[in-house]
Amino acid sequence: MTQVVVIGGGFGGMAAALRARAKGHAVTVVDRCPRLGGRAQVFERAGFKHDAGPTVLTAPFLFEELFELFDQSLHDHVKLVPLKPWYRFEFNDGAHFDYGGTLEDTLAEIHRINPADVDGYKKLLEQSRKLYDIGFTKLADQPFHSVGFMVAQVPHLARLGAWRTVWQMVNRYLESDYLRQAFSIQPLLVGGNPFDTTCIYGLIHFLEQSHGVHFAMGGTGALVDAIEALMIEQGIEIRLNTTVTALATQDGKIQSVAIEGHDGHQERLRADWVISNADPVHLYKSLLPKASVNWAARVKADRWRKSMGLFVLFFGTKRQYPDVAHHTIWMGPRYEALLDDIFNRKILAEDFSIYLHRPTATDESFAPPGGDSFYALVPVPNLQANIDWDVKGPELAERVITALGQRTLPGLRESIVDQFFMTPVDFEERYLSPDGAGFSVSPLFTQSAWFRFHNRGEGPSNLFLVGAGTHPGAGLPGVVSSAKVVDRLLPNAT
Repeated sequence: MTQVVVIGGGFGGMAAALRARAKGHAVTVVDRCPRLGGRAQVFERAGFKHDAGPTVLTAPFLFEELFELFDQSLHDHVKLVPLKPWYRFEFNDGAHFDYGGTLEDTLAEIHRINPADVDGYKKLLEQSRKLYDIGFTKLADQPFHSVGFMVAQVPHLARLGAWRTVWQMVNRYLESDYLRQAFSIQPLLVGGNPFDTTCIYGLIHFLEQSHGVHFAMGGTGALVDAIEALMIEQGIEIRLNTTVTALATQDGKIQSVAIEGHDGHQERLRADWVISNADPVHLYKSLLPKASVNWAARVKADRWRKSMGLFVLFFGTKRQYPDVAHHTIWMGPRYEALLDDIFNRKILAEDFSIYLHRPTATDESFAPPGGDSFYALVPVPNLQANIDWDVKGPELAERVITALGQRTLPGLRESIVDQFFMTPVDFEERYLSPDGAGFSVSPLFTQSAWFRFHNRGEGPSNLFLVGAGTHPGAGLPGVVSSAKVVDRLLPNAT
């Protein structure tokens, strides 16, 4: 039986492993973390549970498809709960905007803020639908390794104005500064700056309206556990606490995968096919022999702009905050200038914005009775910035606690039971993410579709790529869709 080795057990790697197994291959997944999920690790401390990675679940049909490959139903294994609102935006002057639920809910909130923007939002949503029909429905699971295929898409992309940024697109339809900010932050969910990310990512509006925003009871970790159980049931071998250290090539193909366990044990795995869920920059610069990588991949690995970094503060409280939504987008006093500091100037500013996750709003199992579980995610420069996180990490944690205590979580400092944080240094060390980037390479137009790292390896003929750095991009829908692209390329077992 042909052997597939999957490097990395994030959502892209897990989805690719299941699809390869459904084609009859023997599959081994290797991951350096103590559990599957990639960035979707789970931390449990002092009676509190914290999802460490993605917490916004859209397009659940992509996960349903994985179970349907084996004549099973996702919903027999995981309970998905629709959220309302999807996000609450809190602005620096005390204004707020609840986004999500039904379309009527959203329109009513828009009317409350600026009645003139109701019609504008409807037009924005229609433009988002057009982007969704092309960018997601037709192209998200299509291979983009052929320049001819990319050229064939140019008329569609030109008709949709794909050269515009998300910010430019939103500004065409909305007048309110509050709403312009709220409806342009979506690129940040996939590692991009709204002021230079292609408006193709504006399709996220229609994706959310079509399929809603959900939470898996038990957290994203419960979804990982359900997928892992399916993998084991289907005979997929899983090697955790194990790092891929090198790929041996001969005659233009990968012959074996060198691995090393946390205990120092070294081994080589035979591979007929390799699917990499590692960051492509790490793959091409650190795992493959330089001579086996073609010039295009070398250029991308050396020069492509990476996403921002992430500072994530996890904490539990001995009191509850019942008025705080499941997802809160806490906007700071600056918007464009702050993003410029993060992405371009690469400085850690005194102000910040926060994505605040309160899973206990939906699932009380995340905290002991009477308590709440939180994480506060702050976009920050990646490690290309000269920031000493040993010093700045504790300082930023204190500033975040102070700010939240003043505006959203009164009495927070006195209520915290336990706290810890992750910085871009942790992303680089734990996940081998070059420069500690939170979402691999940025979703610029010139780093998307054919320009992005290809799903068909740019080197060895038996190599495929899935995950945030390859087509179609970061975010759960993107990385799971990348496995569908590889499914189209990987032959059936022989």
